[in-house]
Amino acid sequence: MSKSKKFNDRPFAYHQEIELEIGTLTNLGSGLARVILPDSPAPGWVVMVPFALPGERVRARVFRNHQNYSEADLVEVLTPSPHRVAPPCPVFGRCGGCQYQHFSYAEQLAWKRRQVAELLEHLGGTTFPVEPVVGSPQKFGYRSKITPHFAAPREPNFPIGFLRQGARFDIVDVPRCEIATEPINAALGPARARAREEGAEGRYPRGATLLFRDAGGAIATDGGAPITENVAVTPPLRLRFLARDFFQNNPFILPAFVAHVTEQAAAAGGRFLIDAYCGSGLFALAAARSFARVAGVEISESSVAFARANAEANGIANVAFFAGQAETIFAGLDFPPAETVVVIDPPRRGCDESFLRQLFAFAPRAVVYVSCDPATQMRDLRHFLADGYELRRVQPFDLFPQTRHLECVMTLTRPGEI
Repeated sequence: MSKSKKFNDRPFAYHQEIELEIGTLTNLGSGLARVILPDSPAPGWVVMVPFALPGERVRARVFRNHQNYSEADLVEVLTPSPHRVAPPCPVFGRCGGCQYQHFSYAEQLAWKRRQVAELLEHLGGTTFPVEPVVGSPQKFGYRSKITPHFAAPREPNFPIGFLRQGARFDIVDVPRCEIATEPINAALGPARARAREEGAEGRYPRGATLLFRDAGGAIATDGGAPITENVAVTPPLRLRFLARDFFQNNPFILPAFVAHVTEQAAAAGGRFLIDAYCGSGLFALAAARSFARVAGVEISESSVAFARANAEANGIANVAFFAGQAETIFAGLDFPPAETVVVIDPPRRGCDESFLRQLFAFAPRAVVYVSCDPATQMRDLRHFLADGYELRRVQPFDLFPQTRHLECVMTLTRPGEI
């Protein structure tokens, strides 16, 4: 990285190399070491080193000092972890898409479980047993949607790929993505060639983003194209939605993931279900047979239209879908709260304060909270606990092998409801 004109040279000079013992991993997937400085109290100054593993001794080069920690690039692994493996991707360590290809899969799962437990304690303000992470049946070649991009073409073979690790604008060229499905990789080469031809013709003055969505081997590259996903839950679901719309991107673990969410909702004993942030109807339709009536709410009108069509196509008549802000989902619903379970699957930023206020005012008997960011989920957990909900189960799922990301499902109930 180039030196900033405003580089803070304390406690380390720019590009100073230091030897470190990596003690743990951050929830961003970086190795974390502590350095005892002459003027700092124990436990020492924190240095974060991407691609370093717990238990390793490494040489690292500092590129940024913050107020209370430093960031450094990995230069050399002096003493490797016994869990370090050879990453299959030639751009691993430069591409910012994956953090753990060099980490044995069993240890990835163990550390993800540990990180959920730590977030529970530090952000959720509680301790609770975390179930072992449910691993993905497919460790590579699982991702059914990728969006490589490129900046305004300034050279014939301009890079098309993903952001460089630690960078905001620099793009690493990715001819093949090891975590993407094989049909996507087969389509990637010709699409990259076309983009470069069109770039040379001046079609992309500001760059562009490509889209590849794999639906059962059929590749959609037009975000507005309807596609069909077959989900092997019981009974099987056939869902249609737009290629650009949100949908879980690991079809190999999806049946187990959906089954857990719907089983937890059904086990809460309610007769009614509300699916907030329902998308094209995945959870609402999968759980419908366990409830008398189901309501799904989604901000995207196109998703609601698909959800309604999906209900009809799958012969499910006890589900109604509504377009509108999730923050007003309880307006007009006649479900008795004491007999209602709510499934929430908010965006990465977690639940809005206004949504939580309305949820707690409605006071459903149970909530199944699905999250792709356990940090914001555990932040929200504090509000649930303060409102009197009890945490019943914490179950992580590894929908994103080789990366720091995971999905986590929390089950919460009113006291005495289960």
